[in-house]
Amino acid sequence: MHGRPGDPLLPGATLTAPLEKLRSLCLALPSVTERLSHGEPAWFAGDKKLFVTLSNHHHDDRVGFWCACEAPERDALVASDPERYFVPPYVGHRGWLGAWMDVPVDWEELGEIVTEAFRLVAPRRLVAELEGRG
Repeated sequence: MHGRPGDPLLPGATLTAPLEKLRSLCLALPSVTERLSHGEPAWFAGDKKLFVTLSNHHHDDRVGFWCACEAPERDALVASDPERYFVPPYVGHRGWLGAWMDVPVDWEELGEIVTEAFRLVAPRRLVAELEGRG
């Protein structure tokens, strides 16, 4: 079994690989912290800037995540692959993107999306640290 005490259960499993993979993508970025937000794992650039949150709290047998995104990019992703991407409720009007993790996943592409979400909300010093790694 993977995960941490208190992690939400993903449908039909104890804790599945998608949550662990998402966690590893987020925690690989500079000064990212993880804590529960609305009962779900969420990742913050530093202590305050939310950039990714798991989306399983509607218990609709769909597992995905929501992340910061610029509206034109979000709209292009949703239009190009609506089976993988969606406009999430509550935050979609602010440009956020939803990505399903219960379909075949391109983790390289999702890694780029997560990294861009971080860039959008992180303080400049953390973005500079990220860019300095490359």
